[in-house]
Amino acid sequence: MLAPPWIPVPPPGYGGIEAVVDLLTRELVRRGHDVTLFAAPGSRSPAEVRTLLDRPHPDEIERSLHEVDHVARAFAEIDAARRRGRPYDVVHDHCGFAALAMADRLSTPLVHTLHGPFTPDTTRFYAHHGRKAHMVAISHAQLGDGPPTLEAAGVVPNPIDADEWPLVRDKEPFLLWVGRMTADKGPHRAIAAAREAGMRLVLAGPVQPGQERFFEREVAPMVDGEQIAYVGEIAGAAKKRLFSRARALLMPIRWPEPFGMVMLEAMVCGTPVIAFPEGAARELVLPAETGFLVDDERAMARACREVGAIDPERCRAAAVARFDVRAVADAYERIYRRVAGVPATVPEAAAEPDGSAWLRRPAVVMESPAAG
Repeated sequence: MLAPPWIPVPPPGYGGIEAVVDLLTRELVRRGHDVTLFAAPGSRSPAEVRTLLDRPHPDEIERSLHEVDHVARAFAEIDAARRRGRPYDVVHDHCGFAALAMADRLSTPLVHTLHGPFTPDTTRFYAHHGRKAHMVAISHAQLGDGPPTLEAAGVVPNPIDADEWPLVRDKEPFLLWVGRMTADKGPHRAIAAAREAGMRLVLAGPVQPGQERFFEREVAPMVDGEQIAYVGEIAGAAKKRLFSRARALLMPIRWPEPFGMVMLEAMVCGTPVIAFPEGAARELVLPAETGFLVDDERAMARACREVGAIDPERCRAAAVARFDVRAVADAYERIYRRVAGVPATVPEAAAEPDGSAWLRRPAVVMESPAAG
């Protein structure tokens, strides 16, 4: 398991990819797999942890120097294991670009999970290098934005362990927005919707370098500590308390978000999600069951007054059925076995043609918008 070099696994605060890596790695170890986790210093896991650099680099994310250094050292250890007669069956890569670009230099099959959105630059990159590994998308929306030549081994959603998130049936009278302070994420639109609905809004998330001007212009003037509150970055028990007690999570995004982990975290707490129909929101939100899809701030305000009709227990059950870590690990196990040439442990008739382990289990089926 090749994690990025920026933030330890599990992440101490904000770190979506690292949280996914942590969950999947723990579940694979629980199933008896021999897993080595190459990750940033400070990482902890029941897997064998190998830290390759002298320190994590949270303030230098996507700095090619550190990513290439991290990946090159991991590849050297993977090659050394093969020379010792104990080769790895599969490398599962969660890094940005370095491992995929050099995957044809490695004799071990590499599975690469697409964690980010496609841009003109990354589309060109994946059009050229995507054939070097076995690609896995985290949503149909993400895959649909990629180059037409990109072949995927499957579409496997990000996992969650619902046992780590509390279900609260009696919600408190506040709305929640969580994310980075950017226009694409829409904290200013969440504020407009909350004010239109006449409801209290809690904003949470970091103001990262380069986001200060937007925050000071669009968000800070609206924060009064009463109707609109800003609590900064949240993690641990404080994060779970906010997610579980909120009346609804607002997701007024205006960009093709490839997944949106905060939506899933809210749903398993029984907290409905009210989102704009962008990116993977159309796949994650089940209207009137786990939330609502709306077109603008005014419609979002109307939905805020209607979320009380959604049953928190049904909301949680729907999220667990589709995104539980055990079902996601099933999906990845099938992909690992196929790319490593290991015989499947279930009849082939049970598997999807693309090997992405949706199987008969509705838990992992993420229908595309075209399919309804």
